[in-house]
Amino acid sequence: MTGDLPQDDFPLDELDTDGLDEGAYTERLNGADLYFEVSGDLESGETPLVFLHGGPGYNSYSFRELFGESLERPVVYLDGRGSGRSGPLEDTEQGHETLDLDTLVADLEAVRDYLELDRIVPLGHGFGALVALEYARRHPAQTERVIVVGPWIHFPVLALTLLSEASALRGVELEDPAGAIRTSTPEGQHPQVGGARVEAAFTLLNARDLLNALEFVDAPSRMRLEFVDVESQLVGGGEVQEALVNQGMWEFEYLPFLAEVRRPVYVIAGVQDRTTYPEQVQYLADLADADVTVLDTGHYPWLDDEDGFAEALEDALRR
Repeated sequence: MTGDLPQDDFPLDELDTDGLDEGAYTERLNGADLYFEVSGDLESGETPLVFLHGGPGYNSYSFRELFGESLERPVVYLDGRGSGRSGPLEDTEQGHETLDLDTLVADLEAVRDYLELDRIVPLGHGFGALVALEYARRHPAQTERVIVVGPWIHFPVLALTLLSEASALRGVELEDPAGAIRTSTPEGQHPQVGGARVEAAFTLLNARDLLNALEFVDAPSRMRLEFVDVESQLVGGGEVQEALVNQGMWEFEYLPFLAEVRRPVYVIAGVQDRTTYPEQVQYLADLADADVTVLDTGHYPWLDDEDGFAEALEDALRR
């Protein structure tokens, strides 16, 4: 599959960009160099999926490599701004110091417009769920439905989950700094509860080990993803994470906006993904009337139960 190769293996001047053929594109859109791959016939009559990876700062390579052949409809695999094979944040018009959800949604709309797609199905994983949901809220006419996998939508709660797990793994009592932060925050200012929780969690246990413990069912599952990541030769993401943190990512709660998403919302979650299940999933079920499918998987369900994930995804697309 040509889309599984590193970007340098796609000479862009050999692509028929006027015909929007299958292949890889790097285009200057919304003030950034955005990399995306097109798989399948965009004129087939099937509404294309647009895969929005998590991380934040990850890439779409591993999803296509591990699951792409199971998808029988056109798919656009987008490496988000500053991530994967897209250009670095420092080369964007908006700069590298901060990054917000509005910009990421505008990037997705710019890709949709470039590809001349009437409607899309945003498929957001982890942090990418935020982009998928907010895109649907802002562009309902261009959204057929929204599918989110292992969604992260309430970051102070996610931060508490990280702190709770880090405390348990280190065998120490959970000490939530939220009360002290709220008490010491001057009136009129927002207490930085999420940031304080994350800092405390990563003091107890480094981020990589902590997320591995929360997201993966077992070591073979984690190693399979790591092997593909090494194969991709794609590293980084720290610049994107830092820019989002500078914009207040760990204090962000999407809950007030869920009722404004007017398109059908489908959730696929793994019961062993403790970053998502049950709290993050329950918010979507309660506030967005989301249809929820729970699999016996971790944060990357296509790693642990490819057939089950394929069935759940197809059901979300056809219902």
